[in-house]
Amino acid sequence: MTVVIDQTEQDRRAQRHPEKAHRPDTPVQHKPAWIRVKAAGGREYSNTESIVREHSLHTVCEEAGCPNIGECWSRRHATMMIMGDTCTRACAFCNVKTGLPGPLDTDEPGRVAEAVAQLGLKHVVVTSVDRDDLPDGGAQHFAATINAIRSASAGTTVEVLTPDFRGKAGSIEIVMGARPDVFNHNLETVPRLYLSIRPGARYFASLRLLQRAKELEPGGFTKSGLMVGLGESREEIMQVMDDLRTAGVDFLTIGQYLQPTRKHAALDRFWSPEEFQGLEATARAKGFLMVSSTPLTRSSYHADADFAALKAARDAMAAKE
Repeated sequence: MTVVIDQTEQDRRAQRHPEKAHRPDTPVQHKPAWIRVKAAGGREYSNTESIVREHSLHTVCEEAGCPNIGECWSRRHATMMIMGDTCTRACAFCNVKTGLPGPLDTDEPGRVAEAVAQLGLKHVVVTSVDRDDLPDGGAQHFAATINAIRSASAGTTVEVLTPDFRGKAGSIEIVMGARPDVFNHNLETVPRLYLSIRPGARYFASLRLLQRAKELEPGGFTKSGLMVGLGESREEIMQVMDDLRTAGVDFLTIGQYLQPTRKHAALDRFWSPEEFQGLEATARAKGFLMVSSTPLTRSSYHADADFAALKAARDAMAAKE
């Protein structure tokens, strides 16, 4: 006799986010017109998917449910997520699976590099799950991946989006020793909301990480990102901008929080496109070299074009001095 088990959506959420399974449901608000995107598909999308599968890789595009996956994968741009698909933390906004990860795959950096070369990427973003179970938080794995990409695709610039490494001594030095072209670490939200939204992290520790990256590689670029729609005020966002500039951060991204499921942090409101434009104007006035502020902005969205614009902005500033 064959027994067919029909998992409900609630069952699947509980398996992916066991720490959220018993939380009360919160309503998922209807998305406004400016949030909607085209469905994923097409030949280039399928080619990108095929390369990712062929090399047994994870992408944040899929694991985090990014709304821009259709556009990016149709341009053969995938953001690699290393060190597995399971995160040791349980941020209230994040759709990446939570649990106890398996051991590191030492072949993964080479497979990432092969995929980057096969995709023909001029600029690639490499991110990861949090790996608080590792002595260095995964810093050496980041460095190995950067080095492997450089060996396989010498013309490709590398941007890393790292965890905070939970203050593990020497971790940021290991990553910056591999000299990524862009070091990114997202603050995600304002300090008042850290306890409920990003409970495993500390605001000033993340700021210090960004500052240390700039100290270690003054000629490199640093970058950070924020979500809006979690209940923050405009004044709080402006304070975070000031903190980031004090830490020497060059590039700020601001995007709209989209609630993945009813068990995740509730959406407070949708910010309008005009409000995003206002945030961009404020950030530029505060001295950021580059700002991307739209409802659909994500850390790696249009990262290749943004990196070119970032370099051009620095060159223009240098020419004026």
